[in-house]
Amino acid sequence: MEFVFSFMYYQYFDPVYWLVIGVGMLLSLWAQASVKGNFRRYSQVGSRSGMTGSEVARRILRDNGIEDVSIERVGGQLSDHYDPRSRTLRLSESVYGSQSLSALGVAAHEVGHAIQHARGYLPLQFRSAWVPVANHGAGISMFVILAAFFLGGVGTVLGKNLAVLGVVLMGTTTVFTLITLPVEFDASRRALISLSEGGYLDREEIGGAKKVLNAAALTYVAAFVTSLMTLFYYAYRLGLIGGRRD
Repeated sequence: MEFVFSFMYYQYFDPVYWLVIGVGMLLSLWAQASVKGNFRRYSQVGSRSGMTGSEVARRILRDNGIEDVSIERVGGQLSDHYDPRSRTLRLSESVYGSQSLSALGVAAHEVGHAIQHARGYLPLQFRSAWVPVANHGAGISMFVILAAFFLGGVGTVLGKNLAVLGVVLMGTTTVFTLITLPVEFDASRRALISLSEGGYLDREEIGGAKKVLNAAALTYVAAFVTSLMTLFYYAYRLGLIGGRRD
């Protein structure tokens, strides 16, 4: 029981834990505020082309020879995404029918994922294959970590083995957040190239769309940093890093 109480202490009263959580929360809040602020700002700026997000999405798909991706309108704010299973591009209300720089930037970004899928972009393929691994790992990692605490962490052979297993299972989520970074950055890169080369936005307008996409990228960076810090925290408290803690 001593190690169960120790686990609860670390989880709820340990200042190191709250430092990790606090930094992660601040990063996430800052990233979300940046996304919403930039999206709202450039939602008020209409594109000179007068095209909507859905129209630009269709044209960029056509420019890249992609004919088997459908486009749907969905509810929600910033709920835009590409579904590779059904080959469907789903755009939110604020993007689908809007002519703003924000709408065109977001729509082009999601098309960037469709282009990645069509071109067999390896990081996207790896991320898709890794989803069930991360889901299962995240689902049982805390149970294994709790058992490791109960058995004394690195103080016992079984405890150490469970500690390593628990951290590895938790690490599957960190790997997912890591591989998400190149996938999202590449989709934004493809989006800006498509918008510029297709003449959908001029040089001045591209700057606004780029700010929206860069802000969105911060959310993925924040997710990775938070996941990595949490992973190191549990590795530290279990004694896998820095020696055993009694």
